[in-house]
Parts: sequence; C-alpha cells; structure tokens
Amino acid sequence: MKQQANLIRAGQVIEHDGRRWTVLKQQIITPGKGGAFIQVEMRDLKTGNKTNERWRTADTVERLQTDNKDYTYSYTDGDNMVLMDPETFEQTHVPLALLGDSAPFLQDNMTIDVDLVEGEPVGAHLPATVTLEIVEADPVVKGQTAASSYKPAMLSNGVKTSVPPFIETGERVVVRTDDGSYVERAKS
Repeated sequence: MKQQANLIRAGQVIEHDGRRWTVLKQQIITPGKGGAFIQVEMRDLKTGNKTNERWRTADTVERLQTDNKDYTYSYTDGDNMVLMDPETFEQTHVPLALLGDSAPFLQDNMTIDVDLVEGEPVGAHLPATVTLEIVEADPVVKGQTAASSYKPAMLSNGVKTSVPPFIETGERVVVRTDDGSYVERAKS
C-alpha cells in the first residue's frame, strides 16, 4: 500500500529498492531554505544492515502490511529468543536484535508482541512497563528538593536509571521498557 513519506513511523515495514526495511527512527527536517524532508533510519530485514534515507514529504513509499501476534518468552538461545505460541504451544525462534535497546528488560514468561510480514518476524515489542528491583541507589544529599532532583540507581537487570530521592535499595519500581525511565513505585 502506497503512503506519503511524511506518514512513515517507527516500527513500520516498508519496501525500498527491492528490499524490505523496518523503520527504526524518523525525523521531519525543515531547513531554512527549500522544502521539508523526512530522514529515516531503517534496518534491512534480511541482512540486518542499517541505513539512512531521505525523502521529500510529498514522495510516496510502499508500506507492507504487518500482522501482530502475541507470544510468550521462554528463554534466549544465542542470538535468538525462543518464543511459545500460547494457542498451539509451538516454539519459534525470533532474532533478539528485533527488540533493539529494550532487550535488557526481557523477563521469563513475558508476553511479546511480534510483527509478521508473510509469516516472517520483522519486529518485536515488549510491554510498555516492567517491574524491577533497585539493587543500588545513591544516598540522598541533604538539602535537595524532591520536586526536581533525581538520583542515579541501578536496576536488577543492570540498567542505570534515575529515581526520586525517596527510593532506596531493595525497593521495586515500575520502569519504561523503551528508555528505562522511572514511572512509579511498584504496588505491593
């Protein structure tokens, strides 16, 4: 299906130069002189190579139709995730690279949304948030105000984040899987 280039969004799958690409990032750039254009970072589905491409906003690109299917994460085998279909209990291997920067937030029995084009996995998405334990947090500096100051902390998966001063080591917190940012204290 043809669509205008200015409608390209991260996660979409497009066909360009006879190859299939998954869109990683997109940015509309408006230079001081001339017309606006869209800068797209994308990854080749077959080779895994990344490239940047520019289109004028009025250009059209071929967007491929994707199907979404939920799988349950079982374990990691090398560079692949082993996922189980919750309906048929069949196992399938999906490249871990499809998760991108959110891979450290993968947890046992987590539901993963996989994008498929003609039955082939082209993208994988974790739930928006996960609950993790704080394994290391700096002490509160006296005189800091709670309104604007955050302190560094280490999550149980090894990712560093910033948390409010009242969060201490051993507490469980909810964080976003896309950037690891603190959302709230976990409810008991």
